[in-house]
Amino acid sequence: MQAQIVDLLRDLQRRYRLAYVFISHDLRVVRALANHLLVMKNGRVVEEGPARQVFDRPQHPYTQALLAAALNLEAVGNDIVSI
Repeated sequence: MQAQIVDLLRDLQRRYRLAYVFISHDLRVVRALANHLLVMKNGRVVEEGPARQVFDRPQHPYTQALLAAALNLEAVGNDIVSI
């Protein structure tokens, strides 16, 4: 069901040239939908940039920890958070 909704949102985005503000802890869905990301910790932006760049080369330790935890990669540092 989730994949169908993501496909529908992407189709609508392409068809009608829509922009979404999408807030989520589900990084797999974020990766499927986002062109640009803001990563926030405690209400502050800690990393920002094109989605591919942030996912492929995260710069901030918090972003690295989030991706490691969410995408089943090796955990980075001790600042792992629950998602």
